[in-house]
Amino acid sequence: MHAVVFAYHNVGVGCLKALIAAGIKVDLVVTHQDDPNENVWFGSVAQLCQEKNIDCITPNASQLVELIPRLRALAPDYIFSFYYRHMISAEILAIAKIAALNMHGSLLPKYRGRAPVNWAILHGESETGATLHVMEAKPDAGDIVGQASVAIGPDETATEVFGKVSQAAVKVITQVLPDLITGKITRKPNELEKGSYFGGRKPSDGQIHWDQTALQVHNLVRAVAPPYPGAFTDHQGKTMIVSKTSLKGPFAANLDLGLAGIQVVDNRVFGICGDRQAVEILEWFPAGK
Repeated sequence: MHAVVFAYHNVGVGCLKALIAAGIKVDLVVTHQDDPNENVWFGSVAQLCQEKNIDCITPNASQLVELIPRLRALAPDYIFSFYYRHMISAEILAIAKIAALNMHGSLLPKYRGRAPVNWAILHGESETGATLHVMEAKPDAGDIVGQASVAIGPDETATEVFGKVSQAAVKVITQVLPDLITGKITRKPNELEKGSYFGGRKPSDGQIHWDQTALQVHNLVRAVAPPYPGAFTDHQGKTMIVSKTSLKGPFAANLDLGLAGIQVVDNRVFGICGDRQAVEILEWFPAGK
C-alpha cells in the first residue's frame, strides 16, 4: 500500500511512525514550516522524514492546489491527515484510490473543529480521545473508522491531556492498519447532530473573567496553561499569566467572598469568583517572562 501523508505535531510524528512500522510505503509527506512566533514544544515531522529518507515538503495553504498533478502521478492508495492544519480540498481527497482518512483529537462527533483538547477541558469534560475518520469537504464529518478514549483528570492541563490523546491516536491507527493494508475500511456513522463544532482560539480568549464560577476559571487555566498562551488577569497594573490553580482548599478564613478578583492573604494568592467561591493561584508570572 502506498500513501501520501499530511502531518504535523506529536500526532503526526506518532502516526507516521506507525505507518512506516506497518510497511505502508509513504511516497510523500506534506507538513508545515514551524512558525517563529509560536512556542514549538512538540515533535518534528520534517525531522522524522529526514531521518527516514522520505520526501517532505512544506507548502502554504494557497500552494496546495499546485500539488494536484504530483499527487495524481503518485496515485496513492490512501491519503492520511494527522494534525495537519490546512484544509485539504475535495479535489485532493478524491485522488486517494481507497480512502482519505484524518485523525482528530476528540471523540467525534463531539468537539469537531479546532483545538479540540483545549475546548474539552474548558467545558469540564472527564474524557476525550482520538478518532480516525473518512475525510470529506466538511470538517471532521466523515464516517468513523476507529476511536479510543482517554480520561481527563480534574487538574490536568491541555498539554498533559494532549499527551494522552497522542498515544490514543497511535493506538487507533495501529489497531486499524491490518484492515487498511488489505483495503478494508470498517465504518460507522459520524452522527453530527449529537456533537458540536468549535473554532480556533486566540491568546486573548485566555482572559479570566472573575464573574464566572470558580470551576469555569479553573478549567480555563487548565485549558490554556503554558506552553499554550495562558490565562491572564490584571493585578496592580500588571498583566499576570495564571498557569496553575487549585479548587481544593483549605482557603484563608478571612477572604472577602463578596469581592470578585484577586486577594492576597497570608502570602497566598486567591481569585474570588462570581459564585462566591475561591480558586487559589499556585503559579503565576508577569506576561512576557
